[in-house]
Amino acid sequence: MERRAMERRAMERRAMEGHRPLTPSSLSIVPANQVPWDDLKAVFGDRDSGRCNCQRFKTRGWFWEQATDEQRRAQLRDQANCDDPAATSTTGLVAYLHEQDQDHDRDRNQDRGQDRQATPVGWVAVEPRTEYPRLLGLPTVWKGRPDEEKDDDSVWAVTCFVVRKGYRRRGLTYALAEAAVGYARANGARALEGYAMLTQPGREITWGELHVGARQVFAEAGLAEVSRPSVRRAVMRIDFTTNDGAAAGSTADDRAESL
Repeated sequence: MERRAMERRAMERRAMEGHRPLTPSSLSIVPANQVPWDDLKAVFGDRDSGRCNCQRFKTRGWFWEQATDEQRRAQLRDQANCDDPAATSTTGLVAYLHEQDQDHDRDRNQDRGQDRQATPVGWVAVEPRTEYPRLLGLPTVWKGRPDEEKDDDSVWAVTCFVVRKGYRRRGLTYALAEAAVGYARANGARALEGYAMLTQPGREITWGELHVGARQVFAEAGLAEVSRPSVRRAVMRIDFTTNDGAAAGSTADDRAESL
């Protein structure tokens, strides 16, 4: 088992050879209602996150268990309000990678100042915590916080990260988390939470488990741990009424911008 895990990690390292970390200047991160539905659909794909379509925390009861992939995808489309820049709400942000950074092995003498196409590569779900019905009954969210008000819609939450296949392990979730902080603050949130997965030395975590975000990702976006409901999960939070929260939010706000 250990040998197999080592071989898999070696394959992942080889797959990432030649792929440098993404830089802030190579990305634009925008509200999902400002992007075409086909772009968001391309980020999710049709496997892994493309089967959940960010509905796990958005639904309760029979729908999550019995809905087809097509039904979940239709729900995501309606919730995100894609193709509608005038919409008053959406459910997340979409990251675009500028073509000039996609292949750094291209001729370096080529003019990089010209306008280039951008590729949709990532998604982060962020909206008021009350918009996630399933969170109401999850011990991970509330354990050790008896005074937290479940119906407080001024507290926002990040519940999901999706990085398009072929662009993973390049630091995109860090940029998405930072953008989510700025977006929540700019839209009136009093605080923002994330329900992070804790990575442990020597223990592998699958990509699917990390869709909620790793603790380090939230920490680098300015969130601090406020509770440890289990050995593998931590509640991370930033309050925008504090000086630290205001500073972190104003820095990240620049990331949620139009292409």
